[in-house]
Amino acid sequence: MAEGEYWQYCIDHVRAYNQSYNYFAGMSDSAVYAYQKDALTGHRPTWRMGTREEGGAKATDGRSDPFGFGAEMGGHASGFQPREETRPIRTAERQALEMLGLEMSATPAEIKARFKELVKKHHPDVNGGDTSAEERLRNVIQAHSTLKKAGFC
Repeated sequence: MAEGEYWQYCIDHVRAYNQSYNYFAGMSDSAVYAYQKDALTGHRPTWRMGTREEGGAKATDGRSDPFGFGAEMGGHASGFQPREETRPIRTAERQALEMLGLEMSATPAEIKARFKELVKKHHPDVNGGDTSAEERLRNVIQAHSTLKKAGFC
């Protein structure tokens, strides 16, 4: 058959042909299994994670940097520099930290110490029943619970 020429079958003959066709006819079971396994990756070669080091330096955290981009971007010459964990600070959390008079980088110990200090300062027993102190105490407690829910302390 030449290019662009096609066989034309009726639907009954197409069904009969398709039913009798077997791509794996004549192949051993191991060859069929190997074909099926390779079909999972589209018959492309694969490697285990972290085992291939073609021409690149091995990074300290298990990744490789074959083109040296990590060093160009301020990382280590041997690979990528591990990132520091940073959590996003939402508006409510920012306001809570401001209410307690703390910086955005406050540690849980600093938050706890500042909370205790402000509770002692604004407690009604210390202020002789001053209602403005009670309002400030409510705000301090609310700010602390907001930070606690967000995982800051």
